[in-house]
Amino acid sequence: MAQQVDGARRAPLNRDRVLRAAVALADDGGIDAVSMRSLAQELGVVPMALYKHVANKDELLDGMVDVIVGEIEPPVGGGDWKTAIRERVLSARRALLRHPWASRVIESRPHPTPVVLDHLNSVIGMFRAGGFSADLTHHVMHALGSRIWGFTQEVFPAAPPPPDPELQAAMMREMAARYPYIIEIATAAAHESGSVVGGGCDDQFEFEFALDLLLDGFERLHRQGWTSRSRA
Repeated sequence: MAQQVDGARRAPLNRDRVLRAAVALADDGGIDAVSMRSLAQELGVVPMALYKHVANKDELLDGMVDVIVGEIEPPVGGGDWKTAIRERVLSARRALLRHPWASRVIESRPHPTPVVLDHLNSVIGMFRAGGFSADLTHHVMHALGSRIWGFTQEVFPAAPPPPDPELQAAMMREMAARYPYIIEIATAAAHESGSVVGGGCDDQFEFEFALDLLLDGFERLHRQGWTSRSRA
């Protein structure tokens, strides 16, 4: 095993190997674990060797995003636009679930790379090929927002409850007295642990629920021949 690891570390460096090693490092320890020094150590090289392949940390992060976007499955031809878009978005979500740190990095990048632009262009093209006007597609893309990357920004920040059951009960009573509607909807559905949407809600269900609502709405507007001028 040690010989295999040493052999892998002696393999010539290239950009793809550097980026995939950085993704693996983030998968293991989170994005904060990734630095040029820690990556060089993981690859068994000196940090300066990395700069032949990525100019700096920003370029490294851009490349890591490209690796994740490259995992999104391309559209399947021959289907209707709605099914195609749904499958593309859910493929993006599967990629983000494999790499939980990636949403934070995607949001942080100020300038899209050609790989990111190719993904955006492809999603837009799927709507246009489905007969959507450029006007409606413009607004559709705003509505989809970060869902095209497989994640959403949740409206309810969810801090973990205190471990003591009595403290939990006291906190809930205080919250219910002050914020009755929040507590009402927070306790309206069955919950499971480990969710990011708050209170243990089913992340995947909530994601697909919102996505399907949006797609149904887009379909209705498309059939109506909606334009932004029709709002007046």
